[in-house]
Amino acid sequence: MTAHRPDLTDSPPVPVYVLSDSTGISAETMASALLLQFPAVTFERHVLPFITTVDEARAVVERIDADSRGPAQPLVFMTVVDETVRTELRRCAVPTIDFVGDHMPVIEKALGRHGDHRIAALHGTGDQKRYNRRMAAVEFAIEHDDGQSLRALEKADLVLIAPSRCGKTPTSMFLALQHGLFVANYPLIDEDLEVDDLPRPLTELRDRCFGLVSSPQRLHEVRSERRPGSRYASEQQVVWELTRAQRMYRRHTIPFVDTSTRSVEEIATIILQKFPRAGSSTDKDVS
Repeated sequence: MTAHRPDLTDSPPVPVYVLSDSTGISAETMASALLLQFPAVTFERHVLPFITTVDEARAVVERIDADSRGPAQPLVFMTVVDETVRTELRRCAVPTIDFVGDHMPVIEKALGRHGDHRIAALHGTGDQKRYNRRMAAVEFAIEHDDGQSLRALEKADLVLIAPSRCGKTPTSMFLALQHGLFVANYPLIDEDLEVDDLPRPLTELRDRCFGLVSSPQRLHEVRSERRPGSRYASEQQVVWELTRAQRMYRRHTIPFVDTSTRSVEEIATIILQKFPRAGSSTDKDVS
């Protein structure tokens, strides 16, 4: 017997509150991973960061409890390490998913010691060396975006190569900011694709290259938004560029990935699987 599934298309959106004593990025990411399992439900998200005092927590509870008298019961997700603030927030009259309070005791018991319960540990500067590297990596990615500069290209941990609009820039910036990787990206233009050799600036860096491609339909759509009706956006041009790019990757044994249906996080993860040493590197000179 098939279970009845109610039609939720006309249901009011469910308010979702993401509470944090820091930026809220981690809590929102974890909440999103859970909410993705309910595609038929519409959610209305509110991220409330930097909740660090009991008074701030009380004000948040009042706001959420007032919202609970609306047409849909809210959900609350939180990552707060201060026990007094967390206790106050848990007074909400709605379901609360506490990513710290529910799991920290389990970890402390397993390790046989108490955690620091330090506010903003994940998104603060934390390890200063790692933070400095991430900032230097972002500067490197900006300088070497879209082949703008070849200066100190040999310092790159990775070089992303692809035809225009295949996702080089967002992937480079994500790898720099999130993982501290020095990533350059290099656009493959017609002159590069007309020959089988790698572009000259990349010949000594082949083992650090990673290729991106897209589907012809997706690339045509993206380019048409930027330059509608142009040769650059034509279906014939994008098919030719993608075909030639893949031929280049295979000829020089350069790994590559189709970005057309993948998020930047997925693309970055695939790249790090191919270059695990780059992902664990922390000794880059950032002076």
